[in-house]
Amino acid sequence: MTRLFSTTVAADDSGTQMMDQPSRLITGTDVRQACRSGTWTGPTAGLAPGFAQANLVILPQDWAFDFLLFCQRNPKPCPLIAVTEPGSWQPTAAPTADLRTDLPRYRVWRDGNLVNEPTSIENLWREDLVSFLIGCSFTFEAALQRAGIPVRHIDLGRNVPMFRTNIRCQPAGRFSGSLVVSMRPMKPTDAIRAVEISAQFAASHGTPIHFSFPEQIGITDLNRPDYGDTVPVEPGEIPVFWACGVTPQAALLESRPPLAITHAPGCMFLTDLKCD
Repeated sequence: MTRLFSTTVAADDSGTQMMDQPSRLITGTDVRQACRSGTWTGPTAGLAPGFAQANLVILPQDWAFDFLLFCQRNPKPCPLIAVTEPGSWQPTAAPTADLRTDLPRYRVWRDGNLVNEPTSIENLWREDLVSFLIGCSFTFEAALQRAGIPVRHIDLGRNVPMFRTNIRCQPAGRFSGSLVVSMRPMKPTDAIRAVEISAQFAASHGTPIHFSFPEQIGITDLNRPDYGDTVPVEPGEIPVFWACGVTPQAALLESRPPLAITHAPGCMFLTDLKCD
């Protein structure tokens, strides 16, 4: 099982955290600049509240149409925000951004195998690469917090736990795979409010796809996420599951394109788009 890299904030040679005040990262531009300079390499949950976050998938042009069709057939896990022209690293969702440097960490896949997790992909860039930005559930977490609903992984300074399920996505061309979900523990009354709030964010996965009973969707142990960190489900709480933008990475494992580049789970691209 491929595990996510450590979510500890990067440190310099002396062991001192390079960015120990994420509260300073209040806009999408702030986060992108911190990533570009290498001073932020960790998860982006809770950063730049109010700005939409996005998953990233980069593919060669001859695989791009199949993936576009996969997203259209699976809008819940893959709500498209933007698609670039071949060779462009500047998305319309953040015109001054550089998709080669402005994420905390990337994943590089060759023939469906994870081969590297760099902090920059400048040396891998090609003129035939097409980038896809896909909505992320981190986007609505600030709205949950404003409503007084605790978001445990943010409160604990961890990455959100993510799980592969037994729910199959609709195949498209060469792409097929299982749905990946993110989990947030909540009291039942908070879960009902979270449905109402997240319904306003259709471009960021919208409403949950499952409540409680994780075994019904193929999850056997909430303490062993496939991606991200473990967070406790306290007595009186239920796990609430949202479709997750890591789903394309599960599809990459099955479809095995010769080259694909994605965000590392939890390490999203911060856009200039406002959540609301």
